[in-house]
Formats: sequence, C-alpha cells, structure tokens
Amino acid sequence: MKALTKKNLLILGAILLTFTVVQGLISVGIINKFYEITIAMICINIILAVSLNLVTGFTGQFSLGHAGFMSIGAYFGAVINLQMESTGGFLLGIFAGALAATLVGILIGIPTLRLKGDYLAIATLGMAEIIRVVFLNLDITNGAAGLSGIPRYTNWLWLCFFTVATVLLINNFIKSSYGRACISIREDEIAAESMGINTTKYKVMAFAIGAFFAGIAGALHSSYFYFIRPDIFGFLKSIDILIIVVLGGMGSITGSILAAILLAVLTTYLQAFTAVRMIIYALLLVVIMIFRPQGIMGTKEISDLFKSKKKDERIG
Repeated sequence: MKALTKKNLLILGAILLTFTVVQGLISVGIINKFYEITIAMICINIILAVSLNLVTGFTGQFSLGHAGFMSIGAYFGAVINLQMESTGGFLLGIFAGALAATLVGILIGIPTLRLKGDYLAIATLGMAEIIRVVFLNLDITNGAAGLSGIPRYTNWLWLCFFTVATVLLINNFIKSSYGRACISIREDEIAAESMGINTTKYKVMAFAIGAFFAGIAGALHSSYFYFIRPDIFGFLKSIDILIIVVLGGMGSITGSILAAILLAVLTTYLQAFTAVRMIIYALLLVVIMIFRPQGIMGTKEISDLFKSKKKDERIG
C-alpha cells in the first residue's frame, strides 16, 4: 500500500513538474506559437492514439473509423462554442461532443462489432464516411465550407488536463476486470466466450469508451485551430491515428504516447524539407517497422521495464 502511494505521488509530481515547466516556457516566450501548435497536436494525438489502442491494441478490434468519432466531438464542440462563448460553453461542448460520439459508437458498435478482421475494418471505415457525408450536408455545420471563427479556449492547461485524464482513466480501465476481459477477447475470443465472457458487451464497451475520448480530442481540436471542415476528418486522419498506435505498439499506452511525440516532432522538423517531407516520413516509418515490427514498446509499458530491471538486480 505504501509503495502504491509512493508511486502515485511520484506520478502526480511528474505531471505537475511537466505542466509547470511547459507553462513557464510558454510565459517567457521560449516556446513560441509554432511550438505551441506542436504541443497541442502531441496532446490531441495522444488522446486519439490511447483511445484507439483500447479498441485495436487491447481488445483486438481493427477499427478504421476513429476520425468519425473525432469529427462528432469537433462539430458538437464548435457549434456549442459558437453559441456560448465562454469557458462554460467550451467545457459543455467538449462533454456534449464526447457523449454524442459515445452514443453513436454504441449504436454502430452493436451491429458492426459482430464482424471480425477485415470486415470490421471496412464496416468502421464506412461508418466514418457516413458521418463525414452527414456533416457535409447539414446547414448547421455549413457544409463543405466548414465552420470558422470558433472561439479559442483550448490552451496548455486544458490540453494537459484532458491528456492526463485520458491516459489515467484508460490505464485504470485496462487494469480492471473489464479491461482484463477485453484483453482476453484479443488473445482468444472463442476461449473468452467459453469462460462466460459476453464478448459483444465488452467489445461495444471498449468501442464506446474509445469514441468518448475521440470526441474530447475533436472538441479540443476545433477550439484550438479556430476552423474545421469535413475533409479534415477523412480516411487519412484515421490512418494517421492508426500509424501512431502501430508504431508505438499494439497494447501499450506508453508506446502510443512516445509514438505521438516522435511523429509530431518528426513532422515539425521535416517542414523545412517540403518537397521530400512525405518521402522521408514514409521511409522512416518503413525502416522502423522492418527493424521493430512490434512497435517501439510492443505490449510493454515503462513500468514493466523498471520491474524487469529490479528483478535482474535481485537475481544478480
């Protein structure tokens, strides 16, 4: 119990230290607007990658529709934010978007999650396209022109808060009995069913939780970048999120965080090489996947590495 308390205090201390240092660097101008955008993208991508990893990495359901849930959060957040220009409206928009994404995730998840493998991927991809086309044809979303002039309430405080909350909540879910049930489905769905686990229930649960946090990421995105339009949340956005998950390691929260940071920094520094940026980016990903196909962390977390080190020290 004391060890657990000490660990929690160390985590809390690290979070507060990180927040204070970054906030201080922003205040004195060392982190300028350009790098602030990079930090915002890192935080948003961490939320998206960790939530998708719950579905794809821990539950074993290959989803290509995460950008669709992000778009629901983005549009709900933007519309409410435009109507209620206040911090309260901003927070209301975030949670309204997250809940709307969750509801859609449940409604879509119940029929589609009975599918497996490529069929599930195609179904979720189709779902994301349907959501995009709906937003493309609604008057309230301004169709293909999108929404502009969205009040900017997303800042480092809220980015840090929602990123940390997402990681902690999903990590606790995975370590709970519900999370263990999801992992058992990934390992062997037939065996899980034979042990009395309602596989459809847990798959839909993971899908809904993933959609909830994707909705939060979408609302933060719309408030930070002032402007959204349907094609931002197309097929390629879902692929971008999936790349982060695969690169970090399917079934590793730490891996998703490291991959989100790595790809954001990589993209930032490759902006100077506009002509060959995408070629270099693609080649680096191919090289990493050849020499480290399981991803940066595989299925391990940083805490597992420290445990292994301590074990080796005791043996030595």
